[in-house]
Amino acid sequence: MAEITAALVRELREATAAGMMDCKKALTETGGDIDAAIDWMRKNGMAKAAKKAGRVASEGVVAVAADGTSGSMIELNSETDFVSRNDDFQNFAKMLATRALTTGGDVDVIKATQTDGGQDVAGALTELIAKIGENMSFRRAVSLSLENGVVAHYVHNSVAPDLGRIGVLVALESTGDVDKLSELGRKIAMHIAATSPLALSVDDLDSAVIAKERDVFSEQARSSGKPDNIVEKMVEGRLRKFYKEVVLLQQPFVMNPDQTVAQLVEAMAEELGTPITLVSYARMGLGEGIEKKSEDFAAEVAAVAGGA
Repeated sequence: MAEITAALVRELREATAAGMMDCKKALTETGGDIDAAIDWMRKNGMAKAAKKAGRVASEGVVAVAADGTSGSMIELNSETDFVSRNDDFQNFAKMLATRALTTGGDVDVIKATQTDGGQDVAGALTELIAKIGENMSFRRAVSLSLENGVVAHYVHNSVAPDLGRIGVLVALESTGDVDKLSELGRKIAMHIAATSPLALSVDDLDSAVIAKERDVFSEQARSSGKPDNIVEKMVEGRLRKFYKEVVLLQQPFVMNPDQTVAQLVEAMAEELGTPITLVSYARMGLGEGIEKKSEDFAAEVAAVAGGA
């Protein structure tokens, strides 16, 4: 049997665009024969999946799973919205979210876990790509948990139970009534889905973001010709307004703008007679940050005509 070297794996990977581990497995199965390995991959659906790997997968679903004091959320992408409504695709997304409940929010760890059929999740995804015929990407995952209280959730633009285009988790630490806490958490999750805050508190806000806003506000204030002591007060006032826009606890609650989210939590704590702490939250919007391919038919026609 030929030695399966790194160079051999790289050669097969360049020929098929398949994953490194898939290439190594194919070469091992075929004794290091590149051509035979490619045929083996085609027979096992890997080559078919690899051909689709270059396509942009920006559709799909966000899947949420919750179990009392823990909750998880994943994003599984596809090329088209049509596939996001496929039962096999949706069931796979639900499985990933459930796995994240016990394994945490590390995508690589989840991919390495075994399915009920004894196959790893990464391999099962490759098979699903080949079966459905579209590129897919298990892009990210997150998990929240606490000792006492609830991890509430909300899914916006739902396509099926716990599947949609926006997902939110909210962790509330408390020994209060679970049903009341769950109701409060869901309301806050709906608020987060609508407002997309940058941070839970001012202390959690990225210092680089604060510095950038401070520079902008300072330049605006100085252009007014005001003295430095007035400029500083103007900057601080504008920063406080900025915090109310992007910091969750300081945002006006969407269902009652006269009350901040922090005041909403305090009011429920008073009603239940026990402290409530909004410990953390997570929000996922489908396709955030993915650069989608632009299809400009008119520009293509013009380019062809120009080159004729």
